[in-house]
Amino acid sequence: VEELIDALIRQKIPYTMYTQELKEGINIACTWMYGGFEVPKLDLAVYTEKELFKQRKHTGRFVNRYAEARTLNSYEELKRGDYVVHDQYGIGQFVAIESRAINGIECDYLKIIYKGNDELLVPLSQFSLVRKYVSKEGAVPKLHKLGSREWTQTRQRVEENVSDIAARLIELYSLRDTNIGFAFSKDSELQKEFEDTFDFDLTDDQIKAIREVKEDMEKPLPMDRLLCGDVGYGKTEIAMRAAFKAVLGGKQVAFMAPTTILAEQHYETCLGRFKDFPVNVAMLSRFVSKAEQKKVLEKLKSGGVDILVGTHKIIQKDVQFKNLGLMIIDEEQRFGVKDKEKLKALKNNIDCLAMSATPIPRTLHMSFLKIRDMSLLTTPPQNRQAIETVIDPYSEERVAKAIRSEVERGGQVFYLHNRVETLEETKKKLERLVPEMLIDTAHGQMTSDELDDIFRRFKMGGFHVLVATTIIENGIDIPNVNTIIIDRADMYGVSQLYQLRGRVGRSDRKAYAYLFYPENKALSEVAMKRLQVISDFTELGSGFKIAMKDLELRGAGNLLGRDQSGNVYSVGFDLYLRLLNEAVERLTAQKEYVPQSEVLLELDYTGFIPDSYVSNPQVKMEIYKKIAGIVCREELDAVYGELCDRFGPVPDELSSLLTLAEIRVAATALSIASIKEKNGVARIEFAKVSGISVEKLMALIKANPGVIRLDPKAANVILMQTGKVGLKEKGAFLSEMLERLT
Repeated sequence: VEELIDALIRQKIPYTMYTQELKEGINIACTWMYGGFEVPKLDLAVYTEKELFKQRKHTGRFVNRYAEARTLNSYEELKRGDYVVHDQYGIGQFVAIESRAINGIECDYLKIIYKGNDELLVPLSQFSLVRKYVSKEGAVPKLHKLGSREWTQTRQRVEENVSDIAARLIELYSLRDTNIGFAFSKDSELQKEFEDTFDFDLTDDQIKAIREVKEDMEKPLPMDRLLCGDVGYGKTEIAMRAAFKAVLGGKQVAFMAPTTILAEQHYETCLGRFKDFPVNVAMLSRFVSKAEQKKVLEKLKSGGVDILVGTHKIIQKDVQFKNLGLMIIDEEQRFGVKDKEKLKALKNNIDCLAMSATPIPRTLHMSFLKIRDMSLLTTPPQNRQAIETVIDPYSEERVAKAIRSEVERGGQVFYLHNRVETLEETKKKLERLVPEMLIDTAHGQMTSDELDDIFRRFKMGGFHVLVATTIIENGIDIPNVNTIIIDRADMYGVSQLYQLRGRVGRSDRKAYAYLFYPENKALSEVAMKRLQVISDFTELGSGFKIAMKDLELRGAGNLLGRDQSGNVYSVGFDLYLRLLNEAVERLTAQKEYVPQSEVLLELDYTGFIPDSYVSNPQVKMEIYKKIAGIVCREELDAVYGELCDRFGPVPDELSSLLTLAEIRVAATALSIASIKEKNGVARIEFAKVSGISVEKLMALIKANPGVIRLDPKAANVILMQTGKVGLKEKGAFLSEMLERLT
């Protein structure tokens, strides 16, 4: 019994399980279990659906409450020496997080150094006022002087200059809005029936993305949406639902992939997903015979094919759709210039859904400027583990050890060598290093039949190591391959390395990526930085962050044109985009425009995350970001719940920060610019007063005589007597008073 309990503890299973005896010695139990196990001494064997059906459904037990990534201000951890931009004080250099007690009030602060070694301490409750400076890699920004007008003048100059590009963007928006598309009808019962057949629980990200895609499809304007998410994060299921909606609306769907192997994989997925529904799926690629291709083209033209899956072949002149309504493009950045021009012509009046794990900088930039819409998927699949990445000089001993370690645990290995001429030579070298292993090769110059045969044999476990070129970069889905060795990793770009690393780690088994560079060769600075980026971003869901870093490496200025490069460098890419968006909103606003700005809170309180509660500095930073990013009551409750789940009961010091977030949420809803407290009196300044009910305000003042009053010196300011109470009581009072004004 003790051994059974130990096994249960290892599996993290609740002790209480609902069980029912089917027949003597065989019981069925209802519980959550990662996998089966055996206890020979007790003659006990436990089998789960993983062993019985060779698959496991998501149970919904794990919920990532913070799946939605903030677009730019939280894509990377700050490191000592990083340049940062403060909304009010300009560009400085981040030093550290420090705990300080000032006037008896203890808080955690971001310490930032400015010109002349001036120090700025930013309370971490105001984390959202600080962003990392992003521009061209290697560009060293000019530090600003605290107390000078330099930053204000720089910002004003950029705001004036972005007006011109904002006007051009509005023209682009209006041109896009003149394209007439097809408005699909709302979901039918058959759509709901199809969606119910999906075997896994949807993540919050997927639910949001599906809603956004459907809303786009139901509008009369052509959809142009980018779906950004790592491998296995659920992009394909969103595409399947969009495709089914299009077919039910009487339209045809083109599903385009950059490689033949990936196209075949999507074709198999479509066949499986639509097998119980009246949907005709066909494929066009070099794997399909000429005779079969001819039949497919005839059916397509007459409307006999609902969904056509294929490579760039499906946008050739001889391919004619009867009624194309939706184009789904996987890894759009992998297509050539000519293919993209054809796609551009096609996309004018049909809905388009592009999918990518690491979009190229220009695509990202278009999404940020709202020329394209973007949905982010950042919740990892259940039990998916981060890939352990090793970056080292090439060593035959390390290569042999890595291969043997993987094969000994029943796995297989990708060995990437991107020179077709020396592929056989590399294979022979590996056969000498690990003679007990079965090794084969694959490259793009092989025929479709040869490639098909090799990948099928590899997937079935026919050999241990596949030596291949970058043909494996997209679409090879073999869960048993959990080690990849990349030879000459210094020769690849950031996004490409990330894609290659993503060929492993597709199951619940720990995966390894070995990135080797020549032992006795000095690497260029750019190559070292690329490898460093891959090394830094190993956590799950890093694709978007990698793309952001790629944007930084290539430079943001050249995406906007030379005339705007100086503006980008002077304020950083993040703030530049924000100012540009504000300019667009100001020019398109129907009524009086009031820019959305952070509520400035200066309240007397002691608030920080004690080391006894969270000791890891990076985890602290993550929590501070989440608290600073809270925008509604639901998010506040979610953050509180996660803190209790992860670290236990919330201490008073941290509770103060959550109360501050609660006040900020209420203040934002009322367009409050700042709440500043001094000597027990809170001065509340409104950014605009038009939205405030005069009746409610007067009733509040009347109900609290001597406690709440109008400021005789300013029409947009009220004063509240807060007294010398703790932030918890103060916060409850302020929140209640502000709530009465909404």
